Amino acid sequence: MGIFIQITLDRGRLSTTDAQLLATVCPVDIFGLAGGQLVVRPDEEDECTLCELCLKAAPAGAVTIRKLYKNEQLMSQGMKVES
Repeated sequence: MGIFIQITLDRGRLSTTDAQLLATVCPVDIFGLAGGQLVVRPDEEDECTLCELCLKAAPAGAVTIRKLYKNEQLMSQGMKVES
């Protein structure tokens, strides 16, 4: 887990296509695929730039970014990004 940012996934809301998209959309490679499932790379969490690309690409409620330094959280809303 990161010191400043904690990212959690609700895998039940993610299709295989969603998982593949999230693994590629993050500019700092926080997400990866392991055994066909999307995972958060804990050593990379604090590299998050809060660009919100993952939040826009993910279905509603599938990705949550918690700012540990501010007790604030951001959650995906089901918007789609242009590829």
